[in-house]
Amino acid sequence: MKIKGRSISKGVAPGKALISKQKISFLGAVDPTTGIIVDKSMAIYGKEINNRILIFPGGKGSTVGSYVIYQLKKHGKSPCAMINRRADTIVAVGAIIAEIPVVDSLEIDPIEDELIWDGEEVYVNGTEGYIELR
Repeated sequence: MKIKGRSISKGVAPGKALISKQKISFLGAVDPTTGIIVDKSMAIYGKEINNRILIFPGGKGSTVGSYVIYQLKKHGKSPCAMINRRADTIVAVGAIIAEIPVVDSLEIDPIEDELIWDGEEVYVNGTEGYIELR
């Protein structure tokens, strides 16, 4: 199944989904050297985002979050791609400088409509602005 969206950061990546129904503040919620969610208030606390397709509504918090996304990439602990309901500036800038594919504004809301399940294989095409469920 191919679902159209909007290209935010170019690139393509396949991977297994990791879904959060909560917005993510990369500064404070994610350890940039391990890629583990360290914010205990998050439902995905303790999960590793490394090599996953991170699906979440969008970012929140400090603009330093963009740098945290970049640090994740530099440490080899970043998601292989991200899907947002609506990518904010923090996520967009971080993904672009880290060269992580991002798509948002999908035709079908992947979070609310429970279109994708944790661990499901997803292909993200940030260059053309779509995802595929495999």
